[in-house]
Amino acid sequence: MAQQPNRITPAMPPEAYKTYRILSPVQTHFRPATCAEASCLAHLNGWVSTIDESTVLGQQQAHYIRTQSGRGYREERLPSGLTQFTFEAGQRCFAGDHQVRLDRPELYLVQGGDWRGNPTGEHRQHQSARDWIDDFGEHQQTLADQQQKG
Repeated sequence: MAQQPNRITPAMPPEAYKTYRILSPVQTHFRPATCAEASCLAHLNGWVSTIDESTVLGQQQAHYIRTQSGRGYREERLPSGLTQFTFEAGQRCFAGDHQVRLDRPELYLVQGGDWRGNPTGEHRQHQSARDWIDDFGEHQQTLADQQQKG
């Protein structure tokens, strides 16, 4: 059984409240990207992969680089026995999991009611943060004025 949030019981019915929210859904703010779009350092500067071909994994990596990777490289056998592959800048790196942030605006929402529901059906989406802030401020001032009247 899911645990319910611990909430203070409101003093008034839902229609006496307004809910102000700013939504920024994560799943809409990023998308997969190429190395160039993501300003990948390996893409911009090139990179070096040093591989130990005395291991099975190293042999598989070297075989992939030589026969399947499709990337430009310079190969050098080091005195240590390792193989060094130097990759030129401007090509796709091996990471492949780049993302770029989408420039999508947040949603500035106002609706009637509270967590119990929206019996008035009020629902508004402001076009800018400034409009949302102004609306919120005016609502706060109305509440303060009503409280002062008693």
